[in-house]
Amino acid sequence: HVQLVESGGGLVQPGGSLRLACAASGSIFSINVMGWYRQAPGKRRELVAQITSDGSTDYADSVKGRFTISRDNTKNTVFLQMNSLKPEDTAVYYCNQHWIDSDKEFWDYWGQGTRVTVSS
Repeated sequence: HVQLVESGGGLVQPGGSLRLACAASGSIFSINVMGWYRQAPGKRRELVAQITSDGSTDYADSVKGRFTISRDNTKNTVFLQMNSLKPEDTAVYYCNQHWIDSDKEFWDYWGQGTRVTVSS
């Protein structure tokens, strides 16, 4: 079992910055993907950014150039630096970790979510 614990959400003014963190603990396969998804009220959950264990990244078009994802493999932690925040970034942000193990079984874990509100 894997537990993901997020931190760093809150209220910020437009143009401001926040840094989210997500620490994973438990039985984690060494080759994995960690990422951030978000869900705004009345909308579907969407991928924000993800990073593989070897550092390859992928971003939603809406956050490219403003958000940066990174990870510390020694601490099983993923970060999301969010700059130039806009009101449309307001959502609950969820941490995700997933992998396919050596038996080709898919494992998928989610954090409890942290709320980000961008408002003046």
